[in-house]
Amino acid sequence: MITAEQYAASVGEWATGAEAYGLITVDVPAERWTEALTAARDVLGLGYFDWLSAVDELAEGFSVVAHLAAVEAPGVRHLALRTRVPREKAALPSAVAVYAGAAWHERETHEMFGIDFPGHPYLATLLLPDGFEGYPLRKEFVLAARVAKAWPGAKEPGESDHGDGPARRKMQPAGVPDPNEWGPLKGTLPPVAERPARGARAAGAAARTPRAGAGAAGGAAAAAAAPAEGAPAVRADRPRRTRSVSDGSASQTAEPTAEPTAEAAAEPAAVAEPAAEAPVEPAAPARPRSSDAPWHNPVPAHEEKSSGGSAEPGEKKDETSAGTADQDGDGA
Repeated sequence: MITAEQYAASVGEWATGAEAYGLITVDVPAERWTEALTAARDVLGLGYFDWLSAVDELAEGFSVVAHLAAVEAPGVRHLALRTRVPREKAALPSAVAVYAGAAWHERETHEMFGIDFPGHPYLATLLLPDGFEGYPLRKEFVLAARVAKAWPGAKEPGESDHGDGPARRKMQPAGVPDPNEWGPLKGTLPPVAERPARGARAAGAAARTPRAGAGAAGGAAAAAAAPAEGAPAVRADRPRRTRSVSDGSASQTAEPTAEPTAEAAAEPAAVAEPAAEAPVEPAAPARPRSSDAPWHNPVPAHEEKSSGGSAEPGEKKDETSAGTADQDGDGA
């Protein structure tokens, strides 16, 4: 098993090696690129060229990586040879003289990243149409198609066509500019309405007026229920629940009886004749009815018989036995 340090030492004293995720990567200077490729082929026996591409490292330039391999029993040895070129006037000697299969990959890297490969036999356009401007795989490249058509996917909160609230400003993906700053609609679109911050929304909710019909008592209750400074805001039209579960809701509380006035208390007891009132049976609570929950409408398993319609089974038996005794007596 060859380690990353042994690979780097075989490539050259100016190379450094590291292993990550089962792949050994050897970094070499750009001016030693052709020499490192030759050592990997001749010394390490990596005669199979797999692919070559680049990575945009922004201010640090471009990393050019070539993946090499050796097909031998019992398995395959892999090596990633990597170098870095500056962003301005990026150029790297061509690897076609060492690995002929690098010709196609260098053409693609040239038109996608703008990296020049001196010594390439035919560095012509491979994928892009003639007259195309820019390098699509650079991170600063503007995706013009996303300016004309919105980025696909789920909408963000507040972007529904049926909502009447202001839409939140979209977060543009990488490479997608603001259509009001770049493109055919530059400077013609109105600014997007920004929503207030969470603190401002909480303060506005606390200042809302109570619902209609509350009157002066509702205003006083809302003022009394106002939160202290620094406490979370509470809507004025939604007071806090102060009743427990055992007390029930406010609609279930019985109305208080009116207290006797002073004039009614002063009248003699003989004059006041109590009115005869029939006993009122308490009304049974209404059963909740729901088509989605059939157990809310319980039905007895057997229908109850009326009390005066028929006698009990025991009484029927006695009458039958009595009738038989009479018949026996008459016959006797």
